[in-house]
Amino acid sequence: MTQAANSATSQVENQASQQKRADEIRQNVRKSYAEVAQASNNGSSCGTGASCCGVSDDAAINTLVSTRLGYSDNDLENVPEGADMGLGCGNPRAIASIKAGEIILDLGSGGGFDCFLAAAETGESGFVIGIDMTPTMISKARNNALKGKYNHVEFRLGEIEHLPVANDTADVIISNCVINLSPDKHQVFSEAFRVLKPGGRLAISDIVASAELPEEIKNDLALYSGCMAGASPVTELQTILEECGFEQINIAPKDESKDFIKDWAPGRGVEEYVLSATIEAVKPGGDCCGGNCC
Repeated sequence: MTQAANSATSQVENQASQQKRADEIRQNVRKSYAEVAQASNNGSSCGTGASCCGVSDDAAINTLVSTRLGYSDNDLENVPEGADMGLGCGNPRAIASIKAGEIILDLGSGGGFDCFLAAAETGESGFVIGIDMTPTMISKARNNALKGKYNHVEFRLGEIEHLPVANDTADVIISNCVINLSPDKHQVFSEAFRVLKPGGRLAISDIVASAELPEEIKNDLALYSGCMAGASPVTELQTILEECGFEQINIAPKDESKDFIKDWAPGRGVEEYVLSATIEAVKPGGDCCGGNCC
């Protein structure tokens, strides 16, 4: 066999291995968050082990988790019971500047917590779409929407790498500690760019790598589902966003997030390698936004 043929064979085998690993990650994430949703429905603690879920049968614990992430007591009181499961690593709405009448898309919407809060800001002249790949989460969110009588919120089953949303739909994309779970972040941001309107913006809270992750963390599926092992460096995310066409990119890690990240996997020292960060960017075109022409 020629050197060129050997190289081609090796490339095909490497691609197959990467695809197998990506599928393994997605299946494990889907299984883990189905367990989170079921645990919340049952009023019991999360069954996923190392996780950023924070699900508990004690409402006070969930409240503590969410207030540490930047939500107010008023936020927690104004959503249907069961929507807040203590999930997340920040509050993306704090940087979203949502306006009445806008269309908001939430990537990885879980029980609908951020969607319902966004819906209060858009008013009924706007619309909110939540996307989640876990059927149990979608059912939970839809039931919460019925309880809260949210007629301008819709939940769709789908992967964030392949959004069930038309081109140029959303004014704002929010997401809370979900994109790190994807094994193909370039595809996620490419899809986000596609479905945003010209001038549309990203307002994301997520986990980023502040140092090279040790192999034992990278290869731990529980830590991947727990929002740690899949974190990408800021420079890598910056490059991906630029390649996808975004402008006005701002990625801001939060050193203070170490205080709660260390609780996600006690004793593993993950807080030395990952941080919560806000990720903002704008799709070029449209009107002037934020005082600067896009």
